[in-house]
Amino acid sequence: MGVVGKVEDGKLVESTAAASLANKDSVKKDNSTLDKDAFLQLLVAQMKYQDPLEPTSNTEYISQYATFSELEQMQNMSASLELSRASALVGETVLLKVTDSSGHTTTVQGNVDYVVYENSKAYLSVNGELYSMDDLDTVADPAYLEAYALAAEFLNLYNKLPEVGKLTISDRENVEKLQSIYDGMTDYQKKFLTDDYVDGLEKYTARMKDLIAKYEDDNKTSEDEDGDEEK
Repeated sequence: MGVVGKVEDGKLVESTAAASLANKDSVKKDNSTLDKDAFLQLLVAQMKYQDPLEPTSNTEYISQYATFSELEQMQNMSASLELSRASALVGETVLLKVTDSSGHTTTVQGNVDYVVYENSKAYLSVNGELYSMDDLDTVADPAYLEAYALAAEFLNLYNKLPEVGKLTISDRENVEKLQSIYDGMTDYQKKFLTDDYVDGLEKYTARMKDLIAKYEDDNKTSEDEDGDEEK
């Protein structure tokens, strides 16, 4: 299977899809299995160079061939099962973990559009690129992934805020955004947040309301004083 690489600044940049196919192709070459033609060549060589005084019996040759045929059938069955498993993923949302030649692991998320089957290997088409089935890490419901992403966004913003007692009016935008994320969640999505974070949000919101009220009162007082001075 050919792999097309992207070139940036005159250098070939390895994409996640290229890494997926290249890694699995190298594994296939390094750990290639014995096919029927190779077995027959070995069998002929064994017959050719056997000891003429103690030739191998026909029964043993037949037994060897029968054993290999059984192994070949098992390999074909395994390949069929992999194709069936891959085909069942069409339309599903998957997470792939791809390791490039430098050992760096990248996570790829997307829907499986179709499956390509080549040389007894199944390849998944995700986001317009082909990936080896060996890189499949997780099959997940889209609703779960969306809820997980929202919870991650909430926690990331939450952890950037100072302690409630050290909150200032400058944190207003982040607190309001945090509240907006939570208000936009469904009941299912809110289950991804622990009670500690929900209670913390309530404390941040209450504290910010007090700060806003004080800020507006201070501004109003300042405006009144300015007006009196002008008179």
